[in-house]
Amino acid sequence: MFEQVLADRLQEYQGQQLYRQRTLLGKPETHHLKVQHQDQVLLSFCSNDYLGLAHHPQVVEAYKQAAEAYGVGSGASHLISGYHQPHYDLEQAFAKFLRRDRALLFNTGYMANIGVLQALSREQDVIYQDKLNHASLIDAGLLAKAKMQRYAHRDFTHLKNLLARQTQGQKFIVTDGVFSMGGDLAPLPELIALAQAEQACLIVDDAHGIGILGSSGGGVAEHFNVTQRELPVLICPLGKAFGCFGAVVAGSDLIIESLVQFARTYIYTTAIPPALACAALASLKIISAESKRREYLYALIDYFKKAAVAQGIALVESTTPIQSLILGSATRAINLQKYLYAHGFLTSNIRPPTVPTNTSRLRITLSCLHTHEHIDQLLKAISNALNLNKI
Repeated sequence: MFEQVLADRLQEYQGQQLYRQRTLLGKPETHHLKVQHQDQVLLSFCSNDYLGLAHHPQVVEAYKQAAEAYGVGSGASHLISGYHQPHYDLEQAFAKFLRRDRALLFNTGYMANIGVLQALSREQDVIYQDKLNHASLIDAGLLAKAKMQRYAHRDFTHLKNLLARQTQGQKFIVTDGVFSMGGDLAPLPELIALAQAEQACLIVDDAHGIGILGSSGGGVAEHFNVTQRELPVLICPLGKAFGCFGAVVAGSDLIIESLVQFARTYIYTTAIPPALACAALASLKIISAESKRREYLYALIDYFKKAAVAQGIALVESTTPIQSLILGSATRAINLQKYLYAHGFLTSNIRPPTVPTNTSRLRITLSCLHTHEHIDQLLKAISNALNLNKI
């Protein structure tokens, strides 16, 4: 009976064109943008390695040397015997980089989000989340003991009305810094003003902003020039622009110490290998010391958007490396991805429940390793598919 229920659910997913499949990749080719799948080499436009640091020689060498010194595991949880000097060094460096009192290293962005909301909120509190927040934030709200309410995307009137109805407990406003499926930014100045007026705690997951926004790569906080008092909790996953693994949560001494004591996803898990912390520290040094990768990336984004307009391709408005083409039905998104695959491109089709119904899309992510020629080739293929009714 149990297995039949699962089989029926899978069949229903397939019938709705929502069934997902993994892409097994071989060793990356030149410039680490070309990946091998089966017998075909594809130009990738779906990696979040925005600054091309995952294969940077200094980052790789830092990982190798640390693996030789510390091994490939941490040995235990942070509070038992798994907290090593590289973990401490990375936390100290990030606190300085983000201009916060302290920083705490979690295993993943997902675990950081769950740990933060679970540790800081209580039963009488309410968590307010943007409707288009990442699934990890939504799950974090569902798992916390506090109540959760979701406001329409970037809708301040809706959020203000919800906040005004709360009569007891603490208020938490939670948002992505850069929304992962559309590439648009959270309007932090407006959210800060509302949070201060309502005495709410603002929490931002800056997974897709840290490393690429701001003059030194400090993310949305630097982009909008906001302080620790204005933005008390800043969550910075390291698997995107940093090209590494893990996540850092930065804030006041009081908040970070509370996470050490109360965040279950920090307390009850094996710490990440010290070698990964060393790699992330090397990546942070590169991001802090040079701006040319960010500058080229944003010049490339501008080129991509203008070239798309010239081809008659209507993209979602975004100034970040996340560029989306909404296609409507899941079938159209699948068909366009298949067409691009047949013409040498690896792209992502995004379907419900990741995005709302009837907003299935092709999600294109740009890297500073891409060239104008790469972009021209992709857009030409997309234009041909649309004009020839191949989707």
